[in-house]
Amino acid sequence: MLKGAQAAEEMDMRAAWIMVAGGLVVATPTWAQAARDVRYDLSFPDAAHHRAQVVVTFRGVPAGPLRVQMARSSPGRYALHEFAKNVSSVTAHDGAGRPLALTRNDPYGWSVAGHDGTVVVSYTLFGNRGDGTYAQIDTRHAHLNPPAALMWASGFDAAPVRVRIVSPDPAWTIATQLPPVAGQPNTFAASDLQYLMDSPIEIARQDVREWPVGEGKQRYTIRLAVHHDGTGADVDRLAAQVKQLIPQHRKLFGEWPRFDHGSYTFLADYTPQISGDGMEHRNSTVVTMPVPLDGINAGQLSTISHEFFHAWNVERLRPRELEPFDFTRANATPSLWFAEGFTNYYGPLMLRRAGLTDVDGWARTTAGALNTVLFSPARRNGGPQEMSLRAPFADAATSIDPVAPDVFLSYYPYGQVVALALDLSIRQRFPKRSLDDVMRYLWQTYGRSERPYTPDDLRRGLATVTGDAAFADGFFASTVNSSGLPDFAPLLAQAGLVLRPAAPRHGWIGAGGVTATPAGVVLAAAPLPGSPLDGAGLDAGDRIVAVDGAAVVDAAGWAAMLERLTPGQTVTIRFARQGAEQQRSVRALTDPRLEIVRAETIGGKLSGKQRAFRAGWING
Repeated sequence: MLKGAQAAEEMDMRAAWIMVAGGLVVATPTWAQAARDVRYDLSFPDAAHHRAQVVVTFRGVPAGPLRVQMARSSPGRYALHEFAKNVSSVTAHDGAGRPLALTRNDPYGWSVAGHDGTVVVSYTLFGNRGDGTYAQIDTRHAHLNPPAALMWASGFDAAPVRVRIVSPDPAWTIATQLPPVAGQPNTFAASDLQYLMDSPIEIARQDVREWPVGEGKQRYTIRLAVHHDGTGADVDRLAAQVKQLIPQHRKLFGEWPRFDHGSYTFLADYTPQISGDGMEHRNSTVVTMPVPLDGINAGQLSTISHEFFHAWNVERLRPRELEPFDFTRANATPSLWFAEGFTNYYGPLMLRRAGLTDVDGWARTTAGALNTVLFSPARRNGGPQEMSLRAPFADAATSIDPVAPDVFLSYYPYGQVVALALDLSIRQRFPKRSLDDVMRYLWQTYGRSERPYTPDDLRRGLATVTGDAAFADGFFASTVNSSGLPDFAPLLAQAGLVLRPAAPRHGWIGAGGVTATPAGVVLAAAPLPGSPLDGAGLDAGDRIVAVDGAAVVDAAGWAAMLERLTPGQTVTIRFARQGAEQQRSVRALTDPRLEIVRAETIGGKLSGKQRAFRAGWING
C-alpha cells in the first residue's frame, strides 16, 4: 500500500497526466483512475442540529454488489465504537443519476447492486461529541474524525481519495494533515483508506501559527491550529511553549520523523463544548480541553507532549498487531504498555527537560502514577502485557454491567511506572546507558524503516543496548510478562529523590468517591480491595447514613470525616443497602500513599554523584 509522500507524488503525477494547457482534460484516464477512486463531498446545511450531509462517489466499481459501511473502530482507540449508529437517510444512485436499491444485511453497512460502475451514496451524519474519536458539528465548528464520519467501501482500500468541504461559514478555515489539491479550493487528497481514516479535520475560525524545524534535507513545517475563545496573544504564548518543548523529542530520538507532505499539525480545540482528549495521528494530533488557555497551559502542554511523542512511538514505531489497522473490529496488541505507557513516561519528562515544569512538578506527576500502580488490586490479576490486551474492554468502551475493580489497571500509568523502573535500573547497572538509548535504538531499527515490532523485538532491543541478555530476559519475565516491580526507593535515591509516605499522620479506610443523590450520599465506587472499608463489607451503591452517630447529608460532610481520620482510629459507619440499614466499625490505617521529594528540601544534602545523575536524567 502506498504511503505518505511517495503516494502523494504518484497521485500528483496521475493528475498531471490528465491536465493539458488551458485546463482541458484528456478524455482517456490513466489506469489508476480508470480502476478505482473515491470522492467525498461534505456540507453542513443543519449544523445547528449537529448534522452534516455526506456524499461519497465510488468510481471504477467492478460488476456485482458494492458493500459500503461505517467503521467500527478508530486508529488510536482499541474498543468498538459502532459509528454507524449516527448515520441516517442513506440513499444511492449510479453514474447516470438512476436510483439504486440499498440492502442492509447487518448493522454496519449496506449492499448496493445494479450500478453502472459508479455508485454515489448520500447520507446524513449526526455528531455531537468533540474529542479524538467522534464527530462534533455545531454552529461554531465541524470537528471530524473520519472513521466516525466517512462511509467506505470494501475493495477500495488502495483507491486514491479526494475530500471536498463546503464550510458553513466562509470565515472558517480547515486544518488537517491531508494535503490540499492544487487548483481545487477546500479539496484535499489521501493516498488510500488508511491515510484518510487517520486524518482528522477541524473546520472553524482558528488561530494558526507555523514555524520551520529540521536540518539538512529534513525540513518541515510545524503548524498549530487553535480553535478557542481567547486572544491571539494566548496562542502566541502557547506556540512559544510548544517551540520550546518539541526539540526535546527530536533530541531523544536523534532526528525528526519523516513527516509526509512536509508538515505536522496540532489540531487544538479549547472550547466549552469540547471533551478532554488527545489522539495521535501520522502527521497530526487532536488535542482538546474544555478550558481556555491561561498562559501556563499545563494541561494543554501535557497532552501536546504526550501526543507529539507518538509521532515516533506508535505512528512509525508500531506494534505488529496494529499494522494495518482493521476498521471492522477491535484492534488489540500486548504492547500498549510500551506504546502508550512509555509515551506517558516521556511526556512529563520532555516537559521537564524543556524547562516547562520543575523537578517538583515532575515528581508529583510521577508519584501519582506510582501510587495508582503500586496500590492497584488489579496487579494480582495480570502484568502490563495482560492489561494491554484488555484495552478493548476499557479504552472509552461502554458496558451496562459493572466492571470488577480488580480486573483492569490502565496501561498508561502501568507502562509509565514500568518505564521508570527500567530507566532507573539501566542507569544503575549500566552507567553509560539509559532508556533513552533503548528508545533511540528501537527507533533506528524499527521506527525509521517502519518495520512493525513484536514484544520479543522489544526484549531483544533491550538486550542489545545493555549488552546483557540475562538482564533483559529477567526484566521482561518479572515486570512485563508478570506484575513484579522493583523497590523504587533506592532507584530514586540515585538522583537524590526520596520516596516516602505522603501523609503519615492521616488515617485511611480505602474509600472511593461518593455521589449525592436525592436519597443521600452514595458510594460511587467499591472500596479498594483489602482496605478497611472493603473488609467491613461496604460496596458501591451503599448509602452512607451516619458516621459515629453524626448524619452524613452531603459529599462535603463525608470528605470532612475522611480528612479528620487518624491512624488507628475506629469509626462506626451506618449505611443503607437495598432498603435495610446496617452498621459496621472500621479501623483506619496509615495512609499508604507515597510522594517523591527532593532530598535537599527535607534537610538532606546532594552528593556530586546524585547531582550529576539528576542532571543527566530529569534535566536532560
